[in-house]
Amino acid sequence: MGSFSIWHWLIVLAVILLLFGGAGKIPRLMRDMGQGINAFKKGLKEDGKDKGDADPDKALETDRAAATQKDNVAS
Repeated sequence: MGSFSIWHWLIVLAVILLLFGGAGKIPRLMRDMGQGINAFKKGLKEDGKDKGDADPDKALETDRAAATQKDNVAS
């Protein structure tokens, strides 16, 4: 059971920094992370609205139907 590995020292250092970094750091960090996640979700919803919420399967069926109609007209 010799000396600690680098991972042990990194974890100890992280805990010390969190303890002496101030009591408000952890809640502020979690709030910022939550706001980032909400902004990401909102961006995904807006991106879907811009594309018209197109369903790839329906688009494929529409393309097939259009191709079939063209073949019938050409015949």
